[in-house]
Amino acid sequence: MLENLSKTIESIVKITVSKERKEVLQPLVEFIQNKVNSNEEIRLNFICTHNSRRSHLSQIWAQTMAFQFGIKNVFCYSGGTEATAMFPKVGETLVKQGFQIQQLSQEQNPVYAVKFDDNQYPIICFSKTYFDDFNPKTNFGAIMTCNNADEGCPMVFGAEARFSIKYDDPKAFDGTDVMNEKYAERSLQIASEMYFVFSQIK
Repeated sequence: MLENLSKTIESIVKITVSKERKEVLQPLVEFIQNKVNSNEEIRLNFICTHNSRRSHLSQIWAQTMAFQFGIKNVFCYSGGTEATAMFPKVGETLVKQGFQIQQLSQEQNPVYAVKFDDNQYPIICFSKTYFDDFNPKTNFGAIMTCNNADEGCPMVFGAEARFSIKYDDPKAFDGTDVMNEKYAERSLQIASEMYFVFSQIK
């Protein structure tokens, strides 16, 4: 694990996940545990309306925490009901928290390579629909990270299971004095919950 990221994860351990949130996360824990028990690949697709903020944060932190806890064969994806772009503040926030991010393309919807460890394959991030060819077509868990996607996607085709794990949108603070603070806060909340999920896997 990258050194600065390890320090962030050490601080995450001190964030309390409430009893209510643990109950929300428990079905995802059980889904992953069942896959581990069956020696099957674990595919998780984090879905939000625009695939610009919360779904990327969730994808990146879930993949990182799977590595942190040595859970093998975990493949994390993200998508939206429509494609826009990964919001730049998401990348800035993650770099401050210890990730290395390389922008691989310059178009309106850039592709980013996100590294959590020197020797691990980077997480590839760009905005896409949840059913994009980049994402798995079958045998995956669909994790709905926002209200709009949860209501707007009553059916996620190909998903084995669907989980509603919603996060408040940091977009609400765009352009305000507390924008940096709120993006960092949301990222750490997601990180702490993904830490909890993977810490439960035996």
